[in-house]
Amino acid sequence: MKLKKIFWIILGCIGLALGAVGAVMPMLPAFPFLLLASISFAKSSEKLHNWFINTKIYKNNLESFVKGKGMTKATKIRIITMVTALMSIGFTMMFIKQIYVPCGILAGVWIFHIIYFCFGVKTYKPEFEG
Repeated sequence: MKLKKIFWIILGCIGLALGAVGAVMPMLPAFPFLLLASISFAKSSEKLHNWFINTKIYKNNLESFVKGKGMTKATKIRIITMVTALMSIGFTMMFIKQIYVPCGILAGVWIFHIIYFCFGVKTYKPEFEG
């Protein structure tokens, strides 16, 4: 039981570190790593989970999605842009090498990604006070 708890804590710390880097570096998306950290901390320790959900990085990047409100338009655009940029690099490299089947698969994944974020994830409009 203790080994399992340690595993979740380590995985949560890795997710938190990558999420923090992703929050400032545009090439690395923060959202999936922070979600991993949230799940890992919830499975490891209630104290760690409560600490994490009260951090600024959680509130800015994940809170609205976890509460079922969705993502802000800016977050959705940032995620779509970064994934498109990274996928286009792989697509271009495969296309140049004339490897067309993986290009088609990658194009299908990209199209699904765009459709999912446009229509599958709710757009949350935060209400500013004051």
